Amino acid sequence: MIELTTLKGKSFYLNAELIEQIEELPDTIITLVGGKKIRVQESAQIVVEKVITYKRKIYHSTREVKKNEKKF
Repeated sequence: MIELTTLKGKSFYLNAELIEQIEELPDTIITLVGGKKIRVQESAQIVVEKVITYKRKIYHSTREVKKNEKKF
């Protein structure tokens, strides 16, 4: 999950796995796989950076679990 901000300033968490498309027109609009659109305050670049950070955490966590499984 990544933390984002609505145009009204309310923070919320979005499942980054559901993002299909990110547009900046001038508001940033995130389209989810089901077609729902969400407008956020963050720029498209910031959203992309948050998704990359999230995916890196997931990848490294998965690698650690696999590494620990091999020890048993």
